[in-house]
Amino acid sequence: MIPSRITLRQLQIFVAVAASGGTTAGAITLSLSQSATSAALIELENVLGSPLFDRVGRRLVLNDTGRALLPNAQSLLQSAAAIEAEFGSGSGSTAYQLRLGASTTIANYILPRVVARFCKRYPRAHVEIHVGNTSDIAALVASFAVDMGFVEGPCLDRSTTVVSWMTDELVIVCSPRHELARAGRKRAVPVAALREARWLFREPGSGTREAVENALVPYLRQAPLQMQLGSAEAIKRAAAEGLGVTCLSRHIVEDMLRRRQLVLLKTTLPKLERRFDLIYQKDKYVTKGLRTFMAHCLAPASTDRPA
Repeated sequence: MIPSRITLRQLQIFVAVAASGGTTAGAITLSLSQSATSAALIELENVLGSPLFDRVGRRLVLNDTGRALLPNAQSLLQSAAAIEAEFGSGSGSTAYQLRLGASTTIANYILPRVVARFCKRYPRAHVEIHVGNTSDIAALVASFAVDMGFVEGPCLDRSTTVVSWMTDELVIVCSPRHELARAGRKRAVPVAALREARWLFREPGSGTREAVENALVPYLRQAPLQMQLGSAEAIKRAAAEGLGVTCLSRHIVEDMLRRRQLVLLKTTLPKLERRFDLIYQKDKYVTKGLRTFMAHCLAPASTDRPA
């Protein structure tokens, strides 16, 4: 008798059930019948010799065996999909299928230009972008939910490979009507005055928030008085209305600086910078398409600002 083997279909069903919490919902995701889904899941458990879920009412919740299997199953399925994409259309195909994750500053102000240049070179490429804060993107990369991430804060997950991408300048800005802007016309604003200002910050978990705090607190010697807002757009508009001072990527505020809705605040602080990184799962199968896109991103011209 030929021993049973694990199939990719079984793993696909297992991952779908794990994500949805039940065989009925998993079956809908995969366009299968509920009976076929249940049968495949039972077959997989029989092959492994262990249940993968705890039955909690009508829900299926991963047990310790299921939790251990899930990242391996996701990795195998992604590798299989990558092989199909790379070789299924014949050698030399440029119909790349890429799933990217990017923290908000990069996704809104930098990545569209990078992807547009890539798609101009490879018109058949399909690029999907998931947006979140740095911690969200790191989690997506670690779980194989995206092929590669772009983050603006440090990634400490040991399952990821980190590649330095580019340096981002952080600038301190405020409304032209703000008292510090008026004072800054005559001389650089001293640190003491910055300590007394109201600062507009992103939420915890944001790469921008972490970078700004790391840059400022050593000089201000304390966490400044702050107002917290959920997006960079909200912050720069609040600053333009005179609600406070903020420190953001130059990419974010360039438009308002040109229109004089915001002004650069001259201070006695040194130049503030942070690093943007590319990250991908160490166990990820790096396809030709992903290698090509990574090389495109690392080429100097890919992130040039438009004239």
